[in-house]
Amino acid sequence: MSESTNTLPNPFINVNYNPDVLSCLANLSSDEVFTPPEIANRMLDLLPPEIWRDQNATFLDPATKTGIFLREIAKRLMVGLETAVPNRQERINHIFTKQLYGIAITEITALLSRRSVYCSKKADGKYSVCEGFDAPEGNILFEQVIHEWEDDHCKYCGASLHEYDRNESLESHAYKFIHTTNPEEIFKMKFDVIISNPPYQLSDGGFGKSASPIYNKFVEQAKKLQPRYMTMIIPSRWFGGGKGLDGFREEMLNDERIRKIVDYEDSNEIFPGVDVAGGICYFLWDRDNKSPCEITNRHNDSEVVSKRQLNEFDIFIRHSQAVPIVRKILAKGGKLMNEQVSAYKPFGLRTYEKPQKTGDIKLFWQKGVGPYRRKDITVGVEMIDKWKVIASRSGHEHAGNPGNDGTRRVLSRTAILPPGTICTETYLVIGSYSTEEEATNLLAYMKTRFLRFLMSLFMYSHGITKDTFAFVPILDMTKRYTDEKLYRRYELTKEEIEFIESKIRPMGESEEDDE
Repeated sequence: MSESTNTLPNPFINVNYNPDVLSCLANLSSDEVFTPPEIANRMLDLLPPEIWRDQNATFLDPATKTGIFLREIAKRLMVGLETAVPNRQERINHIFTKQLYGIAITEITALLSRRSVYCSKKADGKYSVCEGFDAPEGNILFEQVIHEWEDDHCKYCGASLHEYDRNESLESHAYKFIHTTNPEEIFKMKFDVIISNPPYQLSDGGFGKSASPIYNKFVEQAKKLQPRYMTMIIPSRWFGGGKGLDGFREEMLNDERIRKIVDYEDSNEIFPGVDVAGGICYFLWDRDNKSPCEITNRHNDSEVVSKRQLNEFDIFIRHSQAVPIVRKILAKGGKLMNEQVSAYKPFGLRTYEKPQKTGDIKLFWQKGVGPYRRKDITVGVEMIDKWKVIASRSGHEHAGNPGNDGTRRVLSRTAILPPGTICTETYLVIGSYSTEEEATNLLAYMKTRFLRFLMSLFMYSHGITKDTFAFVPILDMTKRYTDEKLYRRYELTKEEIEFIESKIRPMGESEEDDE
């Protein structure tokens, strides 16, 4: 992918700054991540080259923070329109007043964006490179918007009343672009290109540090404006759904106008020093052209490119090499393990539940085993007197990301609970059986690379749910399974086996489980 535009001289000033201040600002927050210039240009490279020669093309960043997209667009237009508008100052005036528009997410980012784009915090000031504005904001707007509360949450973005009902002197984080049912009224015009790196999440007032995604609302709102093209950089977590994202995922997977997706498994590769669970992607949406999507997956120094339909499965499988493996497994038919794995709180007990002073059964919890009263259990009663295999709801890897070598272990703590033993919601019950042999065989199955690879296709965060097992076949647990037996059973090729083993670390049957 060409990045030659990154080396264009600055057409507005004659001084070269190194490093670019916007590169230095690119890792300030994991919720509102600033975009490095290099990545902004990679996204702009997705657009057709002829757009830089179109003096009528209009561009909008609905969540500008540093003005990086508008600045880099201006650089390209300055070159592309040189023939159509030979006079340099006239070209600058035309580009800034007729083609570039932004909506800042805070007052300070409005000032930063104007300084970055117009070379002055006032678009109509004497230091501005543009002579065509008669207002200090130019085409980069900011308006302090308030949330509109329904019960305890904002009806537009889902923000928590407790977290964001603030004094007017504080930032409300109520973003103008998504706090309206009529986004076309903001500038009263249509746009050819909408490009952005929107805020990623807001606290929703849930338990602990609970937060809900918000980037999906920017994508949905942008589609309402029906631009010719849209490109946004967002967390890849939508590939597998997640909190508040199931509807968004379904809509995205069935949208044939998504022409390209560039996916980074490790967010540090694109935003150094920023951990975004599940990685980061950017995409190109092309209103007037439908076709299979070009997928580029990048990790470390490797890059894999393929074309496929996004909606073949209920989730998006990020690795194209995994697709034929899943096809072979599903073609065999049979039930899948998401049908047998328990939901949260398999016995109705929260994580902080502790053993009781006396009891006729045992509770397996974070700090060991203790007594509990059977009569106090009303959920999962049918499993109490069976052999159970459990696994931690938290996966082994930090933020769901692979290690530096690209591999994962996936499962953290696992254990077999004998009859008469229950657990808290720290764990999921993966299966329950009448015999110890079946439970032991399930645990061995769980430790195969094969099973953990299929789990990993759903893991875009550190959390494990019953849905994480939706590609894992239910097998006869009176038998013992190894990777070699499973590879033969599903007729995997040498290349497919090598791919699985390049992604999943061994986990021997005698290996001690994590705490």
